[in-house]
Amino acid sequence: MTNLYSQNLTEERPTFVTHLECSATGEHYPADRLHNLSDAGKPLLVRYDLGALAAALDKETLAARPPDLWRYREFLPIRRANDIVSLGEPMTPLLPVGSSVLIKDEGRLPTGSFKARGITVAVSMAKELGITSAAMPTNGNAGAALAAYASSAGIESYVFCPSDTPEINVREIAYQGAHVWRVDALIDDCGRIVGEGKERMGWFDMSTLKEPYRIEGKKTMGLELAEQLGWRLPDVIFYPTGGGTGLIGMWKAFAELREIGWIEGKLPRMVAVQAEGCAPMVKAFEDGADHAERWPDAHTIAAGIRVPSAIGDFLILQAIRESSGYAIAVSDGAIIDAQERVAREHGLLLCPEGAATYAAYEKSLQDGLISDTDQAVLFNCATGLKYPMPGVTRTLDISQPIDWDAFPQ
Repeated sequence: MTNLYSQNLTEERPTFVTHLECSATGEHYPADRLHNLSDAGKPLLVRYDLGALAAALDKETLAARPPDLWRYREFLPIRRANDIVSLGEPMTPLLPVGSSVLIKDEGRLPTGSFKARGITVAVSMAKELGITSAAMPTNGNAGAALAAYASSAGIESYVFCPSDTPEINVREIAYQGAHVWRVDALIDDCGRIVGEGKERMGWFDMSTLKEPYRIEGKKTMGLELAEQLGWRLPDVIFYPTGGGTGLIGMWKAFAELREIGWIEGKLPRMVAVQAEGCAPMVKAFEDGADHAERWPDAHTIAAGIRVPSAIGDFLILQAIRESSGYAIAVSDGAIIDAQERVAREHGLLLCPEGAATYAAYEKSLQDGLISDTDQAVLFNCATGLKYPMPGVTRTLDISQPIDWDAFPQ
């Protein structure tokens, strides 16, 4: 694999990690050790010596590096460069779909989704800390990323997914080397299987926010977005929200960038986008609650945001409120309509979750929650090529004369 650094890959590299911190209590935990949740049962967040980081890195040095995720290595926790497990994570483009609307197309990443960001960092840390076996629940794309990166690292992976997970996801998980099972349940039930089995089976729990490092990989979305926009930020960000790792990670990235003086001014309003058939964050936000109740009978065509309960619910709600943002739900019909129109009018194949952000943007305009002059960034979290598309029925019989008048004009 191409050397990502000028230094020898066997060398240790500077890391600015000082400790891990319980997101609920603030209790400190030592770095460079295996951790899942804190003693309070809450996600752990990686903390850095940001003063030392700022002294070691400037924007000009960063700009000269290859355009990939690992250009932000000072903001990440991996200590030894030869422990990095990369499949080539490029910067993803910002594509205009209106005068003030940009779609960040995360479908260009390895395994076709933004899950690659979190998993490349988590698996790299797993390798560094000596993990040989890992497990997770998935609605599809996270499991595919774990399968690919774990196989590359020589780590055994075990993946549990709801039985109606898109077939292409289940097949790619298996094809890339993971042990995969369909489960007649939702993703949080699959998560319980992982939790119950980790002691008996000896695997490490890679579930969303139940280890500290996927959030650090997802944080690079915020770092990358700021750099792409010339170290300024948009007015509003629409993010498809299930477990919420990316929304939390971006908010963490913006705080770190502000502390080192790389960005100034008002931060973006963070908008958590959910489906009407599974909208626990929307209900909690509207109720003024700090935690979300489990959503009963969760259902939506956007499987990636069908998460009935999220362990990081309070962190999602905190980011929304601190940013003067909001949570919004859209119907499956609106998702399908947005998917079709963006494909037809802009040539972009959005995944259902990405299409949900477009539907939410339009709904927000209609409801007066934002202005059409606000610069908005919408996240398309996976390539639309993984999802069903309408069939094609037109045929031509080459042995018969072609009726040119029947062609659309």
